[in-house]
Amino acid sequence: MAVWEVSGVAFFGVFVLMMGGMPIALAMLLIGLSGIWLTISERTAMGMIGQLPINATMSYELSVLPMFILMGVFVTRARMSEDLYRLCHGFVGHMRGGLAAATILACGGFSALSGSSLATAATMAKVAVPEMRRYGYADGFAASAVAAGGTLGILIPPSVILVLYGIATGTDIGSLFIAGILPGVLAIVLYLAAIRIAAQIDPSCAPAAPRASWSERLRYLRSVGPILLLFVGIIGGLYKGIFTPTEAGGVGATGALAFALWRRALSWKGLVASLVETVTTTASLFLVLIGALVFSNFMNLIGLPAALSDLITSLGLGPTAVILTILVIYLFLGMFMESLSMILLTIPIFFPIVTQLGFDPIWFGIFAVMVTELSLITPPVGLNLFVIRSVIDDLSVGDMYRGILPFVLADLIRIIIIIAVPWIVMVLPELAR
Repeated sequence: MAVWEVSGVAFFGVFVLMMGGMPIALAMLLIGLSGIWLTISERTAMGMIGQLPINATMSYELSVLPMFILMGVFVTRARMSEDLYRLCHGFVGHMRGGLAAATILACGGFSALSGSSLATAATMAKVAVPEMRRYGYADGFAASAVAAGGTLGILIPPSVILVLYGIATGTDIGSLFIAGILPGVLAIVLYLAAIRIAAQIDPSCAPAAPRASWSERLRYLRSVGPILLLFVGIIGGLYKGIFTPTEAGGVGATGALAFALWRRALSWKGLVASLVETVTTTASLFLVLIGALVFSNFMNLIGLPAALSDLITSLGLGPTAVILTILVIYLFLGMFMESLSMILLTIPIFFPIVTQLGFDPIWFGIFAVMVTELSLITPPVGLNLFVIRSVIDDLSVGDMYRGILPFVLADLIRIIIIIAVPWIVMVLPELAR
């Protein structure tokens, strides 16, 4: 069979198994092993499944994952999401659309500590949606603001997906973290602009809330001061080269633990539960990584990356056309896959092509994360929307689809800006070198 037929059958097989209820990690593992078995031999397939999990998970760089995951768990248990929301509410909630803007800002702050889009969306939904409802916000618009803000979790450092991208491609993780800062700020600015425009068009969807006093604002600021200093310390340490990303994860987890203990928000039972949650999450991430590596090895074996490169050359597509094609592919994959699986499945295929075309690995990593973010809120699926729907079950999916449109447009504008002005991504990593 030709490479296109084999790869098509393989991807279709993964899709069918997923639709049948099999986790994406196991689906990729099963199809990848079966393909290697049929293509080469049973011994090769068994040898790979015996060695690859050890080789993939014994990397020192991967130790950063449980550290940042543990930091996010401690921050969540310390109820930082509520404090961040109250802080942002106090400063901008009195404006039209201000509570939605406060949600975006709080999501940005919380995602910088949790590193997960789904965790940010689920946590902030419990805090922000009831508050926006209380002041008369339209349900769909309120939920959409949380869903859009949640996507910042995989871009603003520390980001689990950027760590895995760096390991998979050999790209410096610290540079990836620093490169995500300005695109993350740009995302927040464009989301705030989308909220402002939507509130001007339909004032009833996002009314203003009462103005907070300066004493309240200062009290809210003091409550989050230590954890904001921790975030600044982590990013500043990476930028100045004081410590490595793995050491930054240790510093972050230790600082978050100290903060949770200082607030008396962590009992002995809570500490054990936090450690168990960290181990469970890390193990599930490693399983997805192993499945994706086996599947990508099968794709490399049958020659899919080389075939794609030859196809692009024969069609005469320019670099920008290739990037736009990859954008469309990610939007399609986002209809039935979550962000981590998309990145791990596609990067081994796309990375050699884009680097051959002259794109910087750091820039492409940020671009890939941004288009994955967009797929998290794009109908007809939009995983963040369904996460929020599972947390607040009386929301209308149709209302959320309508409410998310301004944020989808903001994301498309951001991606166009990043393509047109790659300096936004590259300036901070270049200054840090």
